[in-house]
Amino acid sequence: MYGMVTKAIGEMVIERFGDDAWDEVKRKADVDVDVFISNDGYPDEMTYRLVGAASELLNMPVEDILIEFGRHWILNTAMEGYGPMIRAGGQTLPEFLEQLPNFHTRLSMILPHLSPPRFVCTDITEHSLNLHYHTHRPGFTPFVLGIMQGLSTLYATPLDVALTSSKAEGADHDIFHIAWSTPEAA
Repeated sequence: MYGMVTKAIGEMVIERFGDDAWDEVKRKADVDVDVFISNDGYPDEMTYRLVGAASELLNMPVEDILIEFGRHWILNTAMEGYGPMIRAGGQTLPEFLEQLPNFHTRLSMILPHLSPPRFVCTDITEHSLNLHYHTHRPGFTPFVLGIMQGLSTLYATPLDVALTSSKAEGADHDIFHIAWSTPEAA
């Protein structure tokens, strides 16, 4: 994974629990990197170890760490580094979700070694869609849930997300049913 991911995990831990907590997470995960370079590649296993150590040391389930990280990713990391690209994806949450499959394609032009997940939208209606999440990295489904929560906040649009098909339970990929109401109707 690119360093921006690992760097963002550190920023989230520091923001919520302080510098000492992040230092302890890195120590527990046996990671001796002082500064993660956003555009450098780091082994996926390092990210998994950091998330596991954060879970253990902060006494939070891995799923909760990843949900919180997904929120942080959208509201902090992505908006700081890719705000214009996110805003170009749509003026409303439904527009952004429908354009999400194209987001990583645009990002790949900036980050040529990116190995991103793939998103596909189906069954699109005025107030819902099914989001198909394809990834070779196991365990990141809660991160996507956190991303959806962050997008809900960013676009001030209430949304309900239900995992209707799970790769962890044997499906080919995860499918989320996402339903929203207009901000005025909330």
